Amino acid sequence: MNLLHRPPLDLGTPTAGVLPAIAARADAAIALRHDLHQHPELAFEEHRTSARVAELLQTWGYAVTTGLGGTGVVGTLQRGQGSRRLGLRADIDALPIHEESGLAYASQREGLMHACGHDGHTAILLSAAHYLAHHGRFDGTLQLVFQPAEETGSGASKMLADGLFERFPVDAIYGLHNWPGVPTGHFGFVDGPAMASVDWGRLQVVGKGGHGAEPQGSVDPILAAAHIITALQSVVARNIDPRQMGVVTVGSIHGGKAANVIPDAVALTLTVRAYLPEVRETLRRRVIEVAEHTAAAFGARAEIEFPRGFPSVINHPEQTAFVRQVALEAFGAGHVVENFAPRTASEDFAFLLQARPGSFVFVGNGDSAPLHSPRYVFNDAAIAPAASLWARLAERYLVEDPA
Repeated sequence: MNLLHRPPLDLGTPTAGVLPAIAARADAAIALRHDLHQHPELAFEEHRTSARVAELLQTWGYAVTTGLGGTGVVGTLQRGQGSRRLGLRADIDALPIHEESGLAYASQREGLMHACGHDGHTAILLSAAHYLAHHGRFDGTLQLVFQPAEETGSGASKMLADGLFERFPVDAIYGLHNWPGVPTGHFGFVDGPAMASVDWGRLQVVGKGGHGAEPQGSVDPILAAAHIITALQSVVARNIDPRQMGVVTVGSIHGGKAANVIPDAVALTLTVRAYLPEVRETLRRRVIEVAEHTAAAFGARAEIEFPRGFPSVINHPEQTAFVRQVALEAFGAGHVVENFAPRTASEDFAFLLQARPGSFVFVGNGDSAPLHSPRYVFNDAAIAPAASLWARLAERYLVEDPA
């Protein structure tokens, strides 16, 4: 049965698409989010967060598994005899950022902050989990995935390596992220590539140090590095189809300590992003070639470490159309952003979409500071609409197909 041909459920007439039972618990969901915000934890250190999530899910009747991928949690709720299985994922880790929000419930851990809204994502999924446990009308199996270490790009792949989808099978997996600048309570959907791949490079330009007054006896790695930085800007401009997206950014350069001393080496770091896998491979190849050949032209040597980050988030068309239709029916066209554009940031949800079909949804955070800013604030008003979308999606998706 085609997903889009499923009949809509009669879910009542909640105000602005928010389910009444979720609206009634809005204060509790916000209080939970504030508690998580006060106690941020870095990748694979989310012990308090995981324990809190597990405790709540168990209280609400979920079968809970902890320790998946290190500190991940999966809550399973099965009803009826339906064979369909749906996965919903939230990320739970924070960032090494000193908070400057001025909030009364600001981080209590120096130098750590939920600056990307993962506390909000967790509160959203837990709010939906409570509704589905107490009021949900569905026939099938719900798998709620609380994933560690999204910020390092290693949490999803580690959960997969621990047998996530073998132990907790799903037919589709969905995730979401809040997005500053999009009106609160509005949703964005993207078919195909929705977020960029990312690879991080560490480049060492090795020359020969010497006295600044006698450069002829040296091989100046600073000069070579400067030309490498300039030449790298040609990679996208002259190697990538102008209709495709590619980004090469040199984010840091370190070398030398004195004005009259030529150092032996200069260190650079860079990021490379793309939507399409073939563009990603072209960028990786050309960055290495340009760096090595440009350095050689100045008598220097380029040593590059280029580990793979994570792939682009590529949404599956059928699953994206399905969740978009759920949002349209529940919230109306005015709350679905028309022609929502892909984002050039990156997300390790990409690994889950490589393993199973699904879609990554964007939720408006209103007029806030950017993600990863020390002044970023997650908008609590986004919790109830997003939780209602997850709840409605589960009730629409988890119905038994006719024989």
